[in-house]
Amino acid sequence: MADITQTPTPRDAFDLLMAGNRRFVAGTPEHPNQDAARRTETAPSQKPFAVLFGCSDSRLAAEIIFDRGLGDLFVVRTAGHVTGTEVLGSIEFGVSVLNTPLVVVLGHDSCGAVAAACSALENGRTPGGFVRDVVERVTPSVLAARAAGRESAEEILAEHIEHTVDLLLERSRVLGDAVAAGRTAVVGLSYRLADGSAQLVATRGLDMAVPTAS
Repeated sequence: MADITQTPTPRDAFDLLMAGNRRFVAGTPEHPNQDAARRTETAPSQKPFAVLFGCSDSRLAAEIIFDRGLGDLFVVRTAGHVTGTEVLGSIEFGVSVLNTPLVVVLGHDSCGAVAAACSALENGRTPGGFVRDVVERVTPSVLAARAAGRESAEEILAEHIEHTVDLLLERSRVLGDAVAAGRTAVVGLSYRLADGSAQLVATRGLDMAVPTAS
């Protein structure tokens, strides 16, 4: 269903998000909560059903690829979805103040930050400026993937998404406590640019299996 009449459970929130992605992939979006009535309704306060922490890539516009509207998603984005104190504080605000039942880490194929980290490891050349900091924060994921024998671009991306999920839980007591209490779940999704689908690659706090790679 497109409308949310009460605070959903973590599983309800996940199902709602993925239903929107399926509509986007099928080319049958409903564009819910994007009219003047919704604008008026959400002006006094917000009650998003998910915090979405994703890569800043311009092709990952959250409300479009998940077919949602105003007040539905609390969005935090950085290049390569790298984590810092501002990201953690924003996610904690969504979880502890806005009471969102779901936190999503959204990565995607052909990610420039992941590609740059792989390239830096292979040829020893890293970008300058603060882009270097982004690449260095992605590098541990690439190293972990290769140490586990996961060499393909898809496997490295999945490792980076899962590493980010675990990093959020390790660094944020607020988030960890919410997941332990069953109030919130954290999932990692991998977005495919060509077909627009979001695939589950990691889950913490939801009793569901992660599909094996095809």
